[in-house]
Amino acid sequence: MRWGSQRESDNIEDRRGMSGGGLAIGGGGLVIVVLALVIWLCGGDPRQLLQNLPQETEKQQPAASNSQPQDPNRQFVGLVMGSLEDTWNQILPQQARVRFVAPKLVLYSGQISSACGYASAAMGPFYCPGDQKLYLDFAFFDELKSEFRAPGDFAQAYVIAHEYGHHIQNLVGTMDKVQSAGNSNRLSVALELQADCYAGVWGYYAQQKGQVESGDAEEALRAASAVGDDMIQKRTQGYVVPDSFTHGSAQQRMTWFAKGMQTGDMRQCQTFR
Repeated sequence: MRWGSQRESDNIEDRRGMSGGGLAIGGGGLVIVVLALVIWLCGGDPRQLLQNLPQETEKQQPAASNSQPQDPNRQFVGLVMGSLEDTWNQILPQQARVRFVAPKLVLYSGQISSACGYASAAMGPFYCPGDQKLYLDFAFFDELKSEFRAPGDFAQAYVIAHEYGHHIQNLVGTMDKVQSAGNSNRLSVALELQADCYAGVWGYYAQQKGQVESGDAEEALRAASAVGDDMIQKRTQGYVVPDSFTHGSAQQRMTWFAKGMQTGDMRQCQTFR
């Protein structure tokens, strides 16, 4: 991809290194809190001791902040999210007459707690409508390249754009309709294919802005094919069970992504018909 002067999004929460996505607190800070509680129970004044706690916390923050510019993955997803925000902020009100609200991307490693429950990296990237956040463990990018045989930065961008597509579905009310209709593989497949199409819509506008290079579209199509239910079932169990599909076949996923990228019109993403 070619980014030029594309801005980085600040709607990113970096929770890598935090246990379960919970509150991170240093061991020394925890000891100070316990000692302060003991002093208070004994009738003493713990305020002087507690003054040490903010100073220790402040020391830890700049190190994490200063490390971000040296993190190419962090910079990359920031650029992708910035492009997605600019695109959907423009076209969602135009094409769906819905106000755009930007989601956040949560970076984590290993395990994470979200409004949709507890998740692990084995689930792959996901979107949670409960908190309107995308969740990504960078280990999936390595898996996309090694196991799915779908390398390339645009393949990675497609993955993020697909999850962003679910956020768009949440904003327009599609996810609520599917949920209220009950558990159905057919509806699940339609929902996922529409997210692929929305990812393609973003790709169309990224291309118009000169961000897409030669070969990028092929990278995304290769990734869409690799994560098709039939391809995953062939690789993991050796045979295909179409009735169990939840995301769509390789051909379906490629077709709908391509339709979005060719038209740039989310109204063409009628996968539920």
